[in-house]
Amino acid sequence: MIYWTNFDFNEWIVTIAATKQGLCYAGLAEDSVERMKDWSYRFDTVDLIEDETKLGVYISKMKEYLSGTTKDFSVIPLDLKGTSFQLQVWEALQRIPYGETMTYSEIAEQIGKSSSVRAVASAIGKNPVMVVVPCHRVIAKDGSLSGYRDGRNQKAKLILLESTHTKINE
Repeated sequence: MIYWTNFDFNEWIVTIAATKQGLCYAGLAEDSVERMKDWSYRFDTVDLIEDETKLGVYISKMKEYLSGTTKDFSVIPLDLKGTSFQLQVWEALQRIPYGETMTYSEIAEQIGKSSSVRAVASAIGKNPVMVVVPCHRVIAKDGSLSGYRDGRNQKAKLILLESTHTKINE
């Protein structure tokens, strides 16, 4: 079973979903519920149950992050489904420090696939757990924001949120 909920927090519309193993989906767009439902085919069981009571720890952590009171999602168990290459890329994303950015080519180099920048970008674009697996911290080589599943505006807001709270906490 996949438990999910959708909630508003400050200026954010958040959709999250989790299995018994951990968080398996997070999105920040108005159409994230539909995207989550389309994405859920990756799991053997596609019983989607809307139940925020099963998601308390995930909701709390997401609210803490979006309010700038936490930088760390390491206590959140994840249930990621993807190819071995995608999982390798998503793991590399989790090592990007809060408030910092890296380029697609830097991620490719970090995983030992420097000639696979496009494949890395594709894997990043398929990240199902946005924010927690911080694909928003990846930018183009020229410093532009490049693509983001939930839109460049959301990506810009997340980068601004982190840079603001990094400066406050220094």
